[in-house]
Amino acid sequence: MSHRQLGQRIVSVKPITVPAPGRGIDLQVKVTAPMSGRNLPVIVFSHGNAWSLDAYEPLVDRWAAAGFLVVQPTHLDSRRNAIGWDDPRFATIWRVRISDLHAILDGLGDILAQAGGLEARVDRERIAVVGHSWGAQTAGAILGARVLDADGVPGEDFSHPAVSAGALIAATGTGDSLTPFAAEHLPFMRPDYSTMTAPALVVAGGEDRSRLSTRGPEWFTDAYRLSPSPKSLLVVTEGEHTLGGVAGEAVAETTDEDPARVVLVADAISAYLLDAFKVDDAAWTAFGDAAAAGEGAWSISSR
Repeated sequence: MSHRQLGQRIVSVKPITVPAPGRGIDLQVKVTAPMSGRNLPVIVFSHGNAWSLDAYEPLVDRWAAAGFLVVQPTHLDSRRNAIGWDDPRFATIWRVRISDLHAILDGLGDILAQAGGLEARVDRERIAVVGHSWGAQTAGAILGARVLDADGVPGEDFSHPAVSAGALIAATGTGDSLTPFAAEHLPFMRPDYSTMTAPALVVAGGEDRSRLSTRGPEWFTDAYRLSPSPKSLLVVTEGEHTLGGVAGEAVAETTDEDPARVVLVADAISAYLLDAFKVDDAAWTAFGDAAAAGEGAWSISSR
């Protein structure tokens, strides 16, 4: 299929405003797509804390070049909005983030129309959500994960019927391992993965040691271990929280800068989603074969 040949030219359109009543600040998105091809699968991407629709180009551009259409919102926690932990609005941002993704999914047709008539080129039966860090928890909620309250009672179901698969990069682990600071300031960081039934790839760094958790890197594999199958886990052996720099080149948060590692993450997610969508299983099979043969600095588990 020609529109899935990596390396083709891509185009981005921004900003597109999405109706989001009661949000207080306009919900704006960027759409990135290959310049040719039809039946494009869709990725709705949720950024990590403080970022925006202008970040994560190393991932997004590569996905678009591989034949995906990608929609990126700017969530309220973006640095552009200056809403810090002490702001009374911060406590509910996790819910607004989820509402942002629902607004995009519900309004996808209008978004694509504003992006130059792209609605005629997408496959609305193949939609995925992907997120990094806080964005991974946001995406996980769309896939069926819930948030536990202080008494351990699961909250409401935020899953969306249009989404059939996803990928979680550096996803928050269980809340029983939060540091005192995280427990006080981030009480929503208590995911319950037992209801996350949608197919998903969990991506974790083998050297990702969070200051928010009392556990080590395996905290970031909880979304794989504690959710129902079918799930797959990609562990990038030397990867830290930004997996080589997924948010952008030479950014301050990147402690393990490695462009090849970013390419690995981007291509693994593309391959997994094409397999999950039953479009093409060759690339994902090749990743598994390479991992089994010890050919790369990563491992893959599936169940």
